[in-house]
Amino acid sequence: MAAEWAAMAEEETSTPDAGGGGTDEDQDAMAAEWAAMAEGGDNATIAGSEDGPGAERILNQDEIDNLLGFEGGEDESDESSGIRSIINTALVSYERLPMLEIVFDRLVRLMTTSLRNFTSDNVEVSLDNISSIRFGDYLNSIPLPAILAVFRAEQLDNYGLLTVDSNLIYSIVDVLLGGRRGTAAMRVEGRPYTTIERQLVQRMIEVVLQDAQAAFKPLTQIDFKLDRVETNPRFAAIARPANAAILVRLRIDMEDRGGRIELMLPYATLEPIRKMLLQQFMGEKFGRDNIWESHLASELWSTAMEVSAVLDEHDVPLRKMMDLKVGDTIMMNTTPNSDIMLRCGNITLANGRMGRLGKNMAIRVQDGIKPAVRKQLEEQM
Repeated sequence: MAAEWAAMAEEETSTPDAGGGGTDEDQDAMAAEWAAMAEGGDNATIAGSEDGPGAERILNQDEIDNLLGFEGGEDESDESSGIRSIINTALVSYERLPMLEIVFDRLVRLMTTSLRNFTSDNVEVSLDNISSIRFGDYLNSIPLPAILAVFRAEQLDNYGLLTVDSNLIYSIVDVLLGGRRGTAAMRVEGRPYTTIERQLVQRMIEVVLQDAQAAFKPLTQIDFKLDRVETNPRFAAIARPANAAILVRLRIDMEDRGGRIELMLPYATLEPIRKMLLQQFMGEKFGRDNIWESHLASELWSTAMEVSAVLDEHDVPLRKMMDLKVGDTIMMNTTPNSDIMLRCGNITLANGRMGRLGKNMAIRVQDGIKPAVRKQLEEQM
């Protein structure tokens, strides 16, 4: 556009004055005005005529941020929008696990009680959110300094990660060493954590892992064992950077002190109990309904089943069966005193003797259903 204005100025300058044309001073003033308009075009929001067919609107920085989804503060809890939301949705496909949410709700209640006993202070534990994230992205987003505890899930044969931020570390150390209430914990920047601080935080981590073990117990038995404590995220790599994981953020408040604990479990760790985590919550026993169980048992006891009495059986060639005619006799290898087999499908239930009771044929059972047969029936049911 600036080039077009410059060309127009050159044409008017080269054209001789015709009928009241402007002087050289007027032309210089007009050229200066066009140059000023060209310089201000970078900050203009509209270029060209709004009514013209070639109208073009230039977005400012705020509108670009809104479009890309970077509007708002830097708080991680803010929901992303725009193109950023679409990209993040494509990165991790989060599978909702209803039972896992119940487990972590139970963990919050257990931690509230155990940490109150551990610190002898008024502790409030709250669940911020449960999200899905790539393991590599999580390691890069951990604010340092922090303490990372790598623990092992024995029955699941895999690992998990528990992160304690610096605010909670100094708060726990201050509480356990007798710090005054009503004063914020003093943070010393630029130095690593001391042995005393690491040991005190490690005791708190062991308490949290015991509560996590108790939270999973109604669902399945999982023993969480502390493997090691690290301060460098590179040494706490328990999965590949591209692997997806469940991230649980817990907030711990002790009056005017507190901080965050982040519990991360890779999907590979939860894969053995994935079917259990997908079931719906049906009461305090995590999915079990006693009324339905008793009703199903009563219906099974009243179910009708067909039982066959087999006198004898033997193999016959197909040609001989095809040659049978009316009046032919098939000889059976049994006598009136031989045992009769009672069968349900292909399973032999018991043996008995054949006789007569009134006008009906009857079989007297000699031995009950064997334990092996009973177990086989239960497995098929």
